[in-house]
Amino acid sequence: MALLFVGMNFGIIPAVALSLLLTGLLGIAIDKTALEPLRKKHSIPIASLITTIGISNIIQNLLTAFMGSEKKPFPGLFDYGTVNLGSVQINSSQIFMFLVSLLLMIVLVIIVNKTKIGLAMRASQQNAKAANLMGINVNFIVSFTFFLGGVSAAIAGVLISGYYQIVYPTMGYMAGLKAFAAAVLGGIGSLPGSLIGGLIVGISESITATVFGSSYRDCTAFIILILVLIIRPNGLFGKKGITKV
Repeated sequence: MALLFVGMNFGIIPAVALSLLLTGLLGIAIDKTALEPLRKKHSIPIASLITTIGISNIIQNLLTAFMGSEKKPFPGLFDYGTVNLGSVQINSSQIFMFLVSLLLMIVLVIIVNKTKIGLAMRASQQNAKAANLMGINVNFIVSFTFFLGGVSAAIAGVLISGYYQIVYPTMGYMAGLKAFAAAVLGGIGSLPGSLIGGLIVGISESITATVFGSSYRDCTAFIILILVLIIRPNGLFGKKGITKV
């Protein structure tokens, strides 16, 4: 979406800002049209998961039909060379991505744990019926959560596109699967855990690529996912009682 606005000569910063807003609104639209009806019918939780996977495929196919499947150039973000730490070289873009991710995590932690709407989010997640009885508008809270999720996904998309300096409709598929593996490793429901899980997955992939070759890089995240589900289903920082689907 940011590429569309860049192509309309908006400039990178206005294009990114508009992309964050519109992707957040898209998250609300998805919740209202596809997921809220499922909640009203008290569908089983797996129905929502299947629905979101289906919507993801629909969006990818629509983008492919609209933009084409070929890779398109995207402006680089914060590319100022490399930083040397001994024998290790770190790209400035990687440092920028980490700092933005850390800042985003801090903001989300504050929203979830230190605000009234965050309290309502946690109450709705734990027991939606009880939250409704206490006067919490659960549908609004879920829509707000989808807005935050859309904005967060847009930030991730801009960072990934800016790092690789390309964009194409299906580029988020593998990144999404690895993000899920990182979230399970860190513990579903733990924002700091997800960040730490992402670091572990990323470092493990780099080690695997160095030792065994780049062909084995992508399988590392899924091996970690399987091992975590077998050995420690709640993840490193997850709380007991959280159901994974």
